[in-house]
Order: sequence, then structure tokens, then C-alpha cells
Amino acid sequence: MIFSEAICKVWTPRILGIMRIVVGFLFLQHGTAKLLGFPHIAMFDGLQLVSLLGLAGILELVGGSLVMIGLFTRPVAFILSGEMAVAFFMAHAPHGILPILNHGEPAVLYCFVFLYLSVAGAGAFGLDAMRKKG
Repeated sequence: MIFSEAICKVWTPRILGIMRIVVGFLFLQHGTAKLLGFPHIAMFDGLQLVSLLGLAGILELVGGSLVMIGLFTRPVAFILSGEMAVAFFMAHAPHGILPILNHGEPAVLYCFVFLYLSVAGAGAFGLDAMRKKG
């Protein structure tokens, strides 16, 4: 066995925490691009806050931030998983069901990573763990 049970017990929550931070940071950028114009993506110029893309931007900005810091990880990740499922079926699936052909792979990956986080929790390095101790 390459990894002993003891090594896995120590490193699993740490790697989960690192994955959560990276995924939250990547997702947060979708929200900043939509709402704050950074990084600039031309298709989001003039985006109306009261629209589906505006709502998506709010979820991505707030939700991505909360996931990144590990606060309310389970409920937030569940909501974001649903957002990504809706994004796939509304924006990508009409162009064909296969994600590789309809450019929906990121939406599918985010959907299932967030679904996993909604069950697994924040792992290490998150504020959820500090809230439980206090």
C-alpha cells in the first residue's frame, strides 16, 4: 500500500481544504468578471444586476468567497451545485448534450465538486471548523 491509513487520515482533510480554497477562488473570478469587470470579459459589459447572469454573478461572488474561506460551506456549496446544474441545462445542453461539444465541462465539474463539498464539508483551513470549536 502506497499510503497508509494514518497518512490518509492526516492528509485527507488538508487536501480537501486546499481543493476548497482553489475551487472557491476560481469560482469567485466568475463573479468578479460579471459584477466588477475584473478580469474583463467583453460579453459581460453592461450586465444587468437584475437578470439571470446578474443573479449568477452574485452567487459566484458571494458563494465563491464563502467557499474559499470555508464559511457555511455545506449549504453554500449545495446552492452553487444547483446553480451550475441550471447553468449547464440552460446555457449548454441546448447546444447538444455532450459537455465536450457544448462547452459545458466547467459547469459539470463545478456542479459535482460543489455537490461533493456539500457532503464532505470544508476540510481543513476553513472558518467552519473554527465556528464549531468556539
